[in-house]
Amino acid sequence: MVTTEKNKLLYHVALSLFPNLGPAIFKTIINYCGSAEGFFHLSHGKAMKIPGIGPKLLAYRKGKDNYLKEASDLIETADKQGIGIHCYLDENYPDRLKVIPDAPPFLFSKGNLNLNPKRTIGIVGTRNATTYGRSITQKITEELARFQPTIISGLAYGIDVEAHRAAISNQLPTIAVLGSDVNTIYPAAHKKTAEQMKENGGLLSEFKMGAAMNPSNFPQRNRIIAGLSDALIVVEAAQKGGALITAEIAYSYNREVFAVPGNLQSPYSEGCNNLIRSMKAGIYMGPGEIVESLSWDKEIGASAPALPDTSDLDPVELKILERLYEKTAAEIDWLSRDLNIPIPQLAIKLLNLEFLGFVKAIPGKKYQWTRPR
Repeated sequence: MVTTEKNKLLYHVALSLFPNLGPAIFKTIINYCGSAEGFFHLSHGKAMKIPGIGPKLLAYRKGKDNYLKEASDLIETADKQGIGIHCYLDENYPDRLKVIPDAPPFLFSKGNLNLNPKRTIGIVGTRNATTYGRSITQKITEELARFQPTIISGLAYGIDVEAHRAAISNQLPTIAVLGSDVNTIYPAAHKKTAEQMKENGGLLSEFKMGAAMNPSNFPQRNRIIAGLSDALIVVEAAQKGGALITAEIAYSYNREVFAVPGNLQSPYSEGCNNLIRSMKAGIYMGPGEIVESLSWDKEIGASAPALPDTSDLDPVELKILERLYEKTAAEIDWLSRDLNIPIPQLAIKLLNLEFLGFVKAIPGKKYQWTRPR
C-alpha cells in the first residue's frame, strides 16, 4: 500500500470523523496501524486486536466511502476558505501537543501561524477583568517582549482578549484557541482583534467548519491552551471559571503555572490566591520567574546574576534556604521533618522567601532554591 500525502490527510480526517472517537483511541489506532489509512485496510480479525477497539467502532469502518466523501468535502472547503488543516502525524502539528495524552487528532487554523515557535506563554483570566488585571496583563507582555514569545489565549472577554491586544501592541505573535470553528468569532465583539491577529499569529480550533458551538467546547479547548503553553500565567480568576480549569490542566501536564497575587477583598483574585496557596502555581512577581523557570536567560547567553544577599533573613529562613540550596528542591513535609519546624510556621517562612525571590513553589508541594530578582 503506497500512501501519498493527499491520501494520508484524507484518511486521517475520515477516521477523525467517526462518532465518539476520542483522542486516546485515535492515537492507539495510529500507533498500532502506523497510519489512518492502514486502519481502513486492516483485516477485521487484526483490527479487533487493537486495544480499546470494539464491534461498534469497527462497524463505522463499513461506511468508509461515506466518511471519505465527507473528509474530501471538508478538505476542499478548508482549501477554498484559506484554512489550514494540521493532522496529528504532520510536521506542522504542534510538537507541544503531541506529548499530551488527549491531543486532538487534527486542528484547523486561519492566519499566519507558527505552531512550533521557540517560546510560548499562555495568559488567561476572568472575563470580568478589573483595571488592575488589564494593566498587569499589559505589563507582563511588555516585560516579556524582548524574548519574543508567542502569546496563547482564548479570545474571551476580559484577560484573554487583553493578552491578545497586548501582544499585538508589542508586535508579538499571538494565537487564539477557539471554542468555535475558525470562521466563527465568539464573542463577535472581538472580530477586529481576531483580524489583526492573523497578520502575526491567528486562530486555532479543533472544531471543523460549521460545527455546533456547545458550552462544553470552551472547557474542552482549554487543554489546548494549556498544552501549547511553556508557562501559563493566571492574571485574575474567581473561585470557579475557565482560567482555573486551564491552570489545573497545565499543572497536570507539568507545565509551569504562575498566578498573579491579588487583593484579598477582590472576588477576582480568589482563584489566583488559592492556586498559590495550594502550591499549584508559583507567585508571579515579575518576568524573572518566567525567564528562570524556562531557562530563557541561558538561551540568550545572559551573564550569571550576583549571589543572593541574605543579610535581611532571620536564622530560620537561612536554615531553610541552606537546605534548599543543598537539595535544589524538597517537599514541604520533608523540610518540616528535616528542620524540625512545624508546617504552619514553615509555610509562612517559605511564603516570605518566595515573596523575596529566594525560593519558588513547584508542582508536587515542593519548593526549590532560586535567585532573587
